[in-house]
Amino acid sequence: MFAIIETGGKQYLVSAGDRIKIEKLEEKEGTKIKFDQVLMIGDGKKVTIGQPLVKEALVEGKILAQDKGPKITILKYRPKKRYQKKMGHRQPYSQVEITEIKA
Repeated sequence: MFAIIETGGKQYLVSAGDRIKIEKLEEKEGTKIKFDQVLMIGDGKKVTIGQPLVKEALVEGKILAQDKGPKITILKYRPKKRYQKKMGHRQPYSQVEITEIKA
């Protein structure tokens, strides 16, 4: 069984047992979380597409880690103006394991 969920402005194709990295959630590690914005659910035979969401559908998961992604270097430069600025950024994310899909 699989589902397409929406969280953090992005859509993810998940099934039970998957581990995904999503935009950071405020909950702590080990917390169970429910995704109620389910756009599509399907198994091997039947597919249900929401209009825009599937009613009474729920995907449950568990937060495994709160971490940061790799460092990205940003360099701003203006020619002939003696201006350059170097910055770095690490995007925070939550690693979630999908435990159950309820239709």
